Amino acid sequence: MKKLFYSLVFTLVAFVGLQAQEIAFEQEVIDYGDITKGADGARSYTFKNSGDKPLVIRLVKPSCGCTVADYPKEPIAPGESGKIKVGYDTKRVGPFNKTIEVHSNAQENGRKIVRIKGRVVEQL
Repeated sequence: MKKLFYSLVFTLVAFVGLQAQEIAFEQEVIDYGDITKGADGARSYTFKNSGDKPLVIRLVKPSCGCTVADYPKEPIAPGESGKIKVGYDTKRVGPFNKTIEVHSNAQENGRKIVRIKGRVVEQL
């Protein structure tokens, strides 16, 4: 009886794992290159739910206060795409390399890290 129980539990866990939501980003690093001080620092990441269940973005957490993020609050259906908008404060001159944590209900590690990088210059 125990063998049957464990076999059923194992089969159920394996089946649930196959029906998962996954997040796939078109690009994981946005390179601003050289950008002029005070220029528009808005960019966006496009992602797709490559799984077969709705994908929910729970939290998007930039690594510092110089970066802000906005993300869809509604579930993303399987096969559909969404955007995470980010903004970098270009009033600070110099190079930058920032991380942004994306927390979701994705089966494979519900935490994904994307980055922005570049250099703010006085004048181009």
